[in-house]
Amino acid sequence: MEAIKQIVRIPKDHEIKIKIPSYIPENELVEVILIIKKSQDTFKQKINELKEAMKDDRFLDDLREVSEDFKAVDLEGWE
Repeated sequence: MEAIKQIVRIPKDHEIKIKIPSYIPENELVEVILIIKKSQDTFKQKINELKEAMKDDRFLDDLREVSEDFKAVDLEGWE
């Protein structure tokens, strides 16, 4: 199996051509996967999401758990 990655911008006509290396034989069966990255949020949106996370019980539980894990590591360094 071989993977070939190409990053392209979506043109106005929303059509993308894929360039296939010449060593790949004609009629070869290939799988094409289109991965769309979420467009970059604005700084203000990111700050608002962080503020909302501070109200999320699961996030806060995870944060406490990680904090507890690091307490043991921090104490070992002082002994």
